[in-house]
Amino acid sequence: MSPDRTDQAGPFVVLIGAPGAGKTTVGTRIAERRGLELRDTDADVVARTGREISDIFVTDGEPAFRALEEQAVASALAEHTGVLALGGGAVLSEATRERLAGHRVVYLEVGLSGAARRVGLNASRPLLVGNVRGRLKGLLDERRPLYAGLARWTVETDDRSADQVADLVLQLLAEDDVPSIEETP
Repeated sequence: MSPDRTDQAGPFVVLIGAPGAGKTTVGTRIAERRGLELRDTDADVVARTGREISDIFVTDGEPAFRALEEQAVASALAEHTGVLALGGGAVLSEATRERLAGHRVVYLEVGLSGAARRVGLNASRPLLVGNVRGRLKGLLDERRPLYAGLARWTVETDDRSADQVADLVLQLLAEDDVPSIEETP
């Protein structure tokens, strides 16, 4: 195991990235191949509240959603041992960024064109209502440094299928599990 990985229990891998990066889709592929469960923190918020994320945004506001999201991430990092997909904005929380330290975090990087193509005019993504491309560009510009700073690895998803991205992520994780010379007994 890598010296950067703590001995704490936690997810096999944590996937981060912008809306449309493929976190849930790729996470599903990785989980299936490894015989693990996928946990998605957006789905956790919906299950916990019994409300859609768009409803929480409209009724309670983004700060209320972010607080719920932060709690969902904290619980998942503490309890889940499979593949964990975080909501695109989860990295905005300082507490979440601190909690991700020591975990195997992969940033699924998507460009503006790829993200726009994948999310389309998705009304279930409240931060993208209206000018989807303009809002996506703003989100990418704001969050890209956070994603990159948290990730141990970055995998570009543009022009790759979910299976190809899953293959790349699993290859990186397999290489991470090979003991280095310093770690060999």
